[in-house]
Parts: sequence; C-alpha cells; structure tokens
Amino acid sequence: MRKVRAAVKHRVLVIDDEEDSRDAVSRRLKADGFEVEEAASPAEAVAKINAASPAYEVIVTDMVMESPDSGVQTLIAALQRDIFCEVIVLTAYGNVGNAVDSMRRGAFDYLQKNDPHQDVYEQLVERVHSAFQRRRSSTEAVRRLTRTLQETED
Repeated sequence: MRKVRAAVKHRVLVIDDEEDSRDAVSRRLKADGFEVEEAASPAEAVAKINAASPAYEVIVTDMVMESPDSGVQTLIAALQRDIFCEVIVLTAYGNVGNAVDSMRRGAFDYLQKNDPHQDVYEQLVERVHSAFQRRRSSTEAVRRLTRTLQETED
C-alpha cells in the first residue's frame, strides 16, 4: 500500500449511514493525510455542507441511505454550495442507471464497494487524489480567466 501524505490538509466529508463502512473509509483517507469529517445521514451531511467554511473540497457519499437516491440528493446539495466540489459516489448497490445519473448530475466518480477484483480503499484514495487535482485545475482556470478579464477591462 502506498503512503502519500498530502502537503496541505485537504478536507473530505465522508457520508455513510453504516458506521463500519464510514469508519473504514475515514481511517483509510486519514492514513493518506487527508482531513476527514463524517456524517451518518443525508440530513447531517447537508447541514455540514451548508455550514462548512471553507466548503469541503471532496465529498465521498454512499448512494443508498434513507432512500435509494440519498447520494444524488447529497451530490446536488454539495454542488449548490460549491460548484467546484468534487463528489465521489460509493455504493454497495451499483447499477449502470445510478452511475450514469450520478455522473450526469456532476459526480466526479462512482465506485462500487463490493468489487471483488479491486481494493476499493486503494481505488478510492487514488480517486480522491485525482478529484483534488481536478478541483485545483478548475479553480486555477477560473482565477486565470478572471485576471485576464480584469486586465482587458483596465
């Protein structure tokens, strides 16, 4: 297992109604140097998302909690709060329809918890690193565009 320590503490919110799963994901991300907060329900997650200052950079959410579309509801709340937030949907009940819907709505990625051919935690850490890279690239592009527009106005 590779150990990559994040130079800057990147904030991740992990949302899952199953305590064992939530704890396992949190421990793995913390071991890789991420600052991790947890939520045990969609309502708790939305409250944390709306109260976070600064906003969470990456959110890992279970798809099926109180309802089959709990993950999608969380995804929508996260992107309404911060359009640059990267959301990874993690589910034990994966299907193509859910994956397509999540990605269409703006999820960064969609992973199945029970993939017997992959170490889901290692795969998740790689995706979280990629999500931070994409967020950094996106926000930097907006900063460059804003500077360019301001320079042309002057």
